[in-house]
Amino acid sequence: MLGVLDLSSNHLVGKIPKDLGRLKSLLKLLLNNNQLSGNIPSEIGMLSYLTHFNLAVNNLSGLIAKELGQCTKLLFLNLSRNIIHGSIPSDIGSLQSLQSLDFSHNLLVGEIPRQLGGMKQLETMNLSHNNLSGSIPSTFDDSASLTSIDISYNELEGPIPNITAFSKAPIAALKNNRGLCGNIAGLKACPKMIPDPPSKRHNRFLVIILISLLGMLFFIFVIVGVSLLLCRKVKKTEDKPREVHNDNLFAIWSYDGKMVYENIIEATEEFNSKYCIGVGGYGSVYKAELQTSQVVAVEKFHPLPDGEISNQKAFTSEIHALTEIRHRNIVKLYGFCSHPKHSLLVYEFLEGGSLVKLLNSEEGAKTFDWIKRANVVKGVANALYYMHHDCSPPIIHRDISSKNILLDLEYEAHISDFGTARLLKPDSSNWTSLAGTYGYMAPKLAYTMEINEKCDDFSFGVLALEIIMGKHPGDLISSLLSSTFTTCDMLLKDVLDQRLSLPINRVAREVLSIAKIAISCLHTIPQSHPTMQQVSQELSTQKPHFPNTLFTITLGEVVDLGGLTV
Repeated sequence: MLGVLDLSSNHLVGKIPKDLGRLKSLLKLLLNNNQLSGNIPSEIGMLSYLTHFNLAVNNLSGLIAKELGQCTKLLFLNLSRNIIHGSIPSDIGSLQSLQSLDFSHNLLVGEIPRQLGGMKQLETMNLSHNNLSGSIPSTFDDSASLTSIDISYNELEGPIPNITAFSKAPIAALKNNRGLCGNIAGLKACPKMIPDPPSKRHNRFLVIILISLLGMLFFIFVIVGVSLLLCRKVKKTEDKPREVHNDNLFAIWSYDGKMVYENIIEATEEFNSKYCIGVGGYGSVYKAELQTSQVVAVEKFHPLPDGEISNQKAFTSEIHALTEIRHRNIVKLYGFCSHPKHSLLVYEFLEGGSLVKLLNSEEGAKTFDWIKRANVVKGVANALYYMHHDCSPPIIHRDISSKNILLDLEYEAHISDFGTARLLKPDSSNWTSLAGTYGYMAPKLAYTMEINEKCDDFSFGVLALEIIMGKHPGDLISSLLSSTFTTCDMLLKDVLDQRLSLPINRVAREVLSIAKIAISCLHTIPQSHPTMQQVSQELSTQKPHFPNTLFTITLGEVVDLGGLTV
């Protein structure tokens, strides 16, 4: 029943076990950034539910298993930076749900299969740094979904397809091929059909007529060209005051959304992967610097082959939630765009990145001291208090986790990603499909699929422990839950993040307070969780006193806690 197997970024060696093909429920198989060798097992084709398959940066050789074409639900396929040889199997064209394909930096030969041009959901394709030859198949001329390509450093020749992904691709994505041609800067123009030589019977009179006609056409072209330049100059003059007087493009979002959309497309080079700063369950997030030097984060929602119902639901849910809330600890929504090609949300860009990235960085975690960590916990608690108690109807986030907490340069926390948010209406049934991040969901609520404030309460408890421990507290939570909340003694200094010195004095009492509050949020009975209003108030006073918490938690031999024990 395993759903996700992530062994990436380790030092694994040897071959990929064929027995992985027995994991019939597997959705994601991530083995990238290791030293794996040998062939890709054909048994991988038995994983009919697989959506993400990443083998990048290994020492894999042999051929691309044609059985991969049987994984018809694949969305993401990355075999880059290996030593795979042979040709690209035409069976890959059967992956009609595939959105991202990366075979770059291998030893692939032969032609690009024409079936790749018929993949209706494919958005990004990277075949660079191989030995592919021949021309680009004409099937790509009808590829409407493709937005980003890289076919550089091959032996390709002939005209590039007449679609945006190729015609607006940077020359770096096309260079170092044998003879690609097309109407793009950096490529030579494709040769035109040479007309038959004139017959010897053509006399001088006909030559004079032709020269006269050409002269007239040239004169007409000059007039038309000058007129177009003048019109463009007038239009630019008309638009200039609007650009100058609007430092924030989103102030004019309501009636000039097209200009903002075009600026985003230009700033991200049509959502080139080099601008991608994060990938979530519903979409990818890109950093975009607009013409006004304003930097924003753009979330582009993934299209789905089943009519995009799920993504559109998440898209509208996030808009409704974010347009109704204003809080210093909640990410600010600048605008949105529902375009036939892309559904976008545009947020403020937070330079500090995600909390999970900071905790996973050895250097970053050392600068993330106890005071900063306590402030992040308080910020998240204050935001949830606002959402649960100051919004009408209350807003339940449903996916509070370290990947959805963003930080600014001052380490101020901001809750992001409201794709699964739910507005609680008193007169409606609050039951829905399962949502959230594994490891942060309250077990009982996950089973019943009941949606209320207690969903966020439990997730907050997990997050608070993760912040002071420096890692996800999965083992600790299992130990606490197995004790059935009757009695459990815990020496806090043994589980605190060892990359920092132990807290002392007032800071030690604050860390202890966070631990007690976090554990009270993990009670197996959701009704026993404190409300986020209580949590926010208790963090302000640093004197938690929740009667349902029957744990003894001490910092050990660190500081006199002044009687603050439970």
